[in-house]
Amino acid sequence: MKIKPAKHLQGTLKLPGDKSISHRAALLGAMATGETKIEGFAASADCASTIDCLQKLGIEVRREKTRIFVKGVVKTGFQKPSQNLDCGNSGTTLRLLAGILAGQNFGSVLRGDASLQKRPMQRIIEPLTQMGAKIEPRNGRAPLEIQGKNPLQAISYKMNIASAQVKSCVLLAGLNAQGKTTIQSPKTELRIPSSRNHTELMLSYLGADLEENFLEFEDGFAQEISINGDSKLTARDLQIPSDISSAAFFLVAASCLKGSELILKNVGLNPTRRAVIDVLQSFGAEIEILDEREICNEIVGDLRVCGRRNFAPKFKTNKIDGDVIANLIDEIPILAIFGTQLENGLEIRNAQELRVKESDRIKAIVENLRRMNADVEEFADGLRVGKSDLKGAQVDAYGDHRIAMAFAIAALFADGETRITGAEYASVSFPEFFQTLSSVAK
Repeated sequence: MKIKPAKHLQGTLKLPGDKSISHRAALLGAMATGETKIEGFAASADCASTIDCLQKLGIEVRREKTRIFVKGVVKTGFQKPSQNLDCGNSGTTLRLLAGILAGQNFGSVLRGDASLQKRPMQRIIEPLTQMGAKIEPRNGRAPLEIQGKNPLQAISYKMNIASAQVKSCVLLAGLNAQGKTTIQSPKTELRIPSSRNHTELMLSYLGADLEENFLEFEDGFAQEISINGDSKLTARDLQIPSDISSAAFFLVAASCLKGSELILKNVGLNPTRRAVIDVLQSFGAEIEILDEREICNEIVGDLRVCGRRNFAPKFKTNKIDGDVIANLIDEIPILAIFGTQLENGLEIRNAQELRVKESDRIKAIVENLRRMNADVEEFADGLRVGKSDLKGAQVDAYGDHRIAMAFAIAALFADGETRITGAEYASVSFPEFFQTLSSVAK
């Protein structure tokens, strides 16, 4: 893919449905009584992997453009698959589906592509094994052979890392456990969940018996969630907001190109996901939230973003670290690009989780920024980038959708043409990304 510099971005966009919420809607719809209609379901390859796996487990799914219908089979109505379940590149599919399969009375195998097979799975194997499932990994990673059990045994589990996928996996397994399963997340400075909470919100919306509390300690707060294994889910229509992680690319692009004005419609503004907006605003980005409202337990709104030439320096060193990292981990690649346009640059720390994403994102960001003439330094847990005059270059997506899209935005600010090898990986989360960008870049 060849990308040329742009003068500004103009227009109104309705971006794809939120990938994280789409996964959960399909999976919980399959566990519910009745048929769930899901509006705005993400068209990404990751979410297609979830649908494919559900169909192989005997779930009837119909698609009508961006709307799908999932016919629920209740919590234990899944059928033993006749073949391995291919999760593609989707860690969400594998980890959340593992929680469901742990509570079924049959064996199954979850596998994925080469990238997914490098990602750590011990973090879900440990709690699911404690609950009574038998899981055979390959060196702690996928493929996973799962021998389910029903009912599972309820546990009280204290998470070592802030991970929505681990938390969701245990909650879904808890739906098929005898008793009340309790999960305690890592402590944070504020009384908010340490990782995204879409699963909890949707479980409550569909009628699960779920309790949420915050435990107070001298050094912070810890979210504690309990789910009753007797819970029953009832199908309800669901509307998926536009993906804030997809919106982040356009927020950065429009913010950094003077004369830009973009309206992004119906964007999910869940408090555990909107940190990217707060961070951009704190560094001087002109982003306004319009028509904020609640739909299906999720907060949504429209975003208006205008461009400016310079961002006023507020700090001697601009830095993102600590608790906020978990709630904007997917946006770190595009925030690193933003840092090249920011007075005093940007330092990102405590982001070592990026090393085990679809690629080693820290390494991928640093290598590509260096190719584009950026002043960048790599750390074990992050990077520091200085304000830089970017040059067009040959960059590599490293098989990672967020790297492909982040450097497409970097190319808009660069002097000369940029070529992205592996640009097709953007389809993992945003199949129409390059067409959408072209429609508003002037």
